[in-house]
Amino acid sequence: MKRRRILVLATGGTIAGAASSPHDTSGYRAGALPVEALMAALPEQEDIRIDARQAFSLDSKDALPEFWQALAREIARVQADPGIDGVVVTHGTDTLEETAWFLHLTLPLAKPVILTGAMRPATAASADGPMNLLQALRVAAQPRAARHGILVVMNSRIHHARHLRKAHSYHVDAFDSADAGPAGVVQDGFVGWLSTPCASAPRFAPDTPLGQVEILADYPGVSPALVAAVIHGGAQGLVWAGYGNGSISSAVQPMLDEARRRGLAIVRASRVGAGRVWRDETAGFVNASGLDPYKARIALMLALGAGMPRGRLQPLFDDLSYS
Repeated sequence: MKRRRILVLATGGTIAGAASSPHDTSGYRAGALPVEALMAALPEQEDIRIDARQAFSLDSKDALPEFWQALAREIARVQADPGIDGVVVTHGTDTLEETAWFLHLTLPLAKPVILTGAMRPATAASADGPMNLLQALRVAAQPRAARHGILVVMNSRIHHARHLRKAHSYHVDAFDSADAGPAGVVQDGFVGWLSTPCASAPRFAPDTPLGQVEILADYPGVSPALVAAVIHGGAQGLVWAGYGNGSISSAVQPMLDEARRRGLAIVRASRVGAGRVWRDETAGFVNASGLDPYKARIALMLALGAGMPRGRLQPLFDDLSYS
């Protein structure tokens, strides 16, 4: 059997975090350890040849859209290398779902690309990073993983980038896939798939210019001044994280209607965290369908940057909700 060659691209995050005490799982410095330290914690893999490279060293709360683009370009270069069979990216968990979604929309399905991270720093007495990284390598060594698009491996579960969400602030099982459930599981080196591939060809290039898109959430007593700031602040698009089915408070509805007439692209999403936003033909806005506000923002940034006609936005969101 061929020995698979997997490249680990390290970007920092909690998985490379360091604290002054093994008891400390929250007061640490993210991205403090080099990739060599992460690799030293892993056992030898007879069937996988592992190469490792330090691509970035940052706390993912500071991962800007420019970082997404730079990482996508780097992975695209690796995918073009015939000697590499798959890629594992170590990443902070604060914005893991955003990075995974951007990569899913911009990278081809050429080879497995797996993201992983940790909820506890590497210096913790019960660090989860080594097992997460080991399991991510096992998934990356499976050629069929490429057909699923970008995947995330955390706490023995495999998640599609489309469905991934961080659902807890500090538990090691902080990530889930909401209604969809995990794409698969990893246990004792075994990789089992629970769903069929839900990926299709990427919609955008990694270097697609990104439109300026903001997110505003509805809440009782929401200030119209916030909406006005977005409208007059140069934004090209707005994702409205509304109540329930993307509902909009009466106090700001007229402002959003006027902004839409003036050319602002507005997407109705839900602040709920699960479910979908169904169409309201009377509203005149794009519906996020099954995308949460954060994934909807990234999709809209790419669509506007690519110059997509407004009439194609709703079909795009409908399509992305099931892929």
